[in-house]
Amino acid sequence: MEDLESLLAEFPVKTEVKVQWADMDAAQHVNNVIYFRWFESARVEYFTRMGQDVIHNDELPGFILAKQDGKYLFPVTYPDTMLVAVKVTNVLQDRFEMQCSIFSRRHHRMVFIGNATIVPYDYQKQAKSDMSELMIAKIAMLEKGPTKALR
Repeated sequence: MEDLESLLAEFPVKTEVKVQWADMDAAQHVNNVIYFRWFESARVEYFTRMGQDVIHNDELPGFILAKQDGKYLFPVTYPDTMLVAVKVTNVLQDRFEMQCSIFSRRHHRMVFIGNATIVPYDYQKQAKSDMSELMIAKIAMLEKGPTKALR
């Protein structure tokens, strides 16, 4: 298997999360909802690095989660440190898709892979909106290259 650093190289945003004792459930491994919480934290970090207002205090459209799924590859337990990595995999006129991979430092392996569909949302009008050229440019800048835009 490739080393962790080469696997992480394709992800522009990475964040580290320590597994907490309380993250485990009665089955004595990290509860499934925690992985999605970690995914959410990495998504918010991605949006923050884009310069996106994640609190929605400005008048520009923000983002809203439309769909997500995940596959659990390996059980995680306390103690451990997760590397949560996200990238945009596709940009369409009215949404974009993100991939999240979570890696265990303790086990030196990927433990979760998830996908999310993100929709631009005008919080002032309470309505979905299209991807702006600025949003697409900010994603391309983070991804360090052109996005797979189907505009």
